Amino acid sequence: MINRIGEVLKEKGAGNKDLVDFLKMEKETVSRWVNNKHQPTVATLNKIAEFLRVDIRELLHPSDWRNSKVEEFKPKNK
Repeated sequence: MINRIGEVLKEKGAGNKDLVDFLKMEKETVSRWVNNKHQPTVATLNKIAEFLRVDIRELLHPSDWRNSKVEEFKPKNK
């Protein structure tokens, strides 16, 4: 998973420190998320989305599978 936390922070005029203060987490942890070295849990993503007042999906890179070479899953008939 790749996130857009850093991009959304900039869009909202916020910085890492704002997120550190809100979540009461270490600045190194938030930095790792912003730089996509580690990913927050879904529960934490939800808290970040609430803090930034965005849909949680805004914190994730969109998936566009229209041109994927992977065969689409189709359930087997029983």
